Formats: sequence, structure tokens, C-alpha cells
Amino acid sequence: MTDPQSDPTRTVDFGFESVAAEEKTRRVKAVFDSVATRYDFMNDLMSFGMHRLWKRLAVLAAMVRIDDQILDLAGGSGDLTRLFAERIGPKGQVIISDINGEMLSVGRDRLIDAGLNEKVSIVQANAESLPFPSQSFDVVSIAFGLRNVTNKMAALAEMYRMLKPGGRALILEFSELKVPALQKVYDAFSFRVLPKLGQLVANDGESYRYLAESIRVHPNQETLLSMMQSVGFERCRYRNMAGGVVALHDAIRA
Repeated sequence: MTDPQSDPTRTVDFGFESVAAEEKTRRVKAVFDSVATRYDFMNDLMSFGMHRLWKRLAVLAAMVRIDDQILDLAGGSGDLTRLFAERIGPKGQVIISDINGEMLSVGRDRLIDAGLNEKVSIVQANAESLPFPSQSFDVVSIAFGLRNVTNKMAALAEMYRMLKPGGRALILEFSELKVPALQKVYDAFSFRVLPKLGQLVANDGESYRYLAESIRVHPNQETLLSMMQSVGFERCRYRNMAGGVVALHDAIRA
């Protein structure tokens, strides 16, 4: 049976637009090429610094063990990779992977500055088609990257394929706000304030308009949970953070 998401003629979301699948991949690359050097600073502004706490909670949920082999997808500027590398002992290894070379360049420099380069390998790769052998990793993570993937089901299937039996997948991503009283404030910040911040700080308001829109069209908590179950994950669950603005999904490969 053919996966409809593998049809090259299909259209997918790029924010609130519908574009050809290949066009989304190209546009997402352009977005992150543009914002790479200011990405973490903008994350601090957008989340009031909370993204650092959310990432620490994700790493704690991974229950990393000494000598674990870890794959950090869409690892970008290296935040999760650094936290993982500090926990895996001398024989553990983290591979940071991202489709975007500019983001990986930023992450590489920061990991070298942190003295973690011996524990970390850097691989530029598409999360939908990974170049690693099946069942290679104890933990596979993706933080604030799944919504930018063109074929999300393919990426989830690859996460499953990468894991050893008993391995854990973690997905940290913006999700659906569950506090109706805050919806108007959240919308105003997302669509009015955020693009202006992007223009002021990164000289690119349109990229941050896309990032705000991409959150709204990303599968919500329950939909993503079902998607994970459909590719074979077990013990799937999620935890809302900041009232559902962010959700942490985790699951096991049996």
C-alpha cells in the first residue's frame, strides 16, 4: 500500500499556506539559514527563557544511562546534545543531526566551546531518511523540529527504526494551548509581537511569522500521540507544559 505522504505531487502546509512537498523543504531550509545565528537568542525572547527548562525536562524524561548511544534529530544549535553529552559517561556517544548546515555549524562551534566534541558526532541528514543502521540508539529525540519536517509520518517511522528494543523516543514541540482564557493573548503575541521581534532582532520578520503559523497547523497532542502509535511505538504518553503551549511526548520501542 502506497503512503500518500510519499507522493511527490502532494501539497503540505508551510505555515498557513499549502505548497508542494519539495517547496516546503526548500522554504524551511531558507528560514533556518536566515535565523541560525540568532536562533537561541530569539528562543529566549519568544519563550521568556522557558525553552531551556523544557529541554532539561525532556532530557530528564529520557532516563539516560552511562554509555548510552543517543541521536538528537533537528539538533540545530546543540542544546539537547550538550545536556545529553554531560550524562553519558566516557563511552557514550551523541549524534547531533540536522538537515540544515547553517544550524549545525552553530551547534558544532558551541559544542567545541563546551569541550564536548569527543562525545559528539555531527551528521547533516534529513529526519525522513536517516543514514544510520536500524536499532542503533538507546534514545532518539527531536526538540522543536518535528513541525518543520515535510513528511512527519516518515520521520516518526525513522525514529522507531533507529531505536534499539526498549529504547525511548522523545518529541518536544509546541502544541495546542489548553487554557482558553489565554488564547487571545497567545494569538496576539504569536502573530503581532513575534514577527516584529524577528524583524528587530534577526532582521527577518517573515521567518518568525512562518514559525508562529507552523505551530498552529502542527498536530495537537492527541493527534501526535496517535501518529506515534501508528508507526509502532508503545507506552505512548505526553505531558503538557505551560498550559499546552509545549508538549513532551515520549514512547518506547518494544
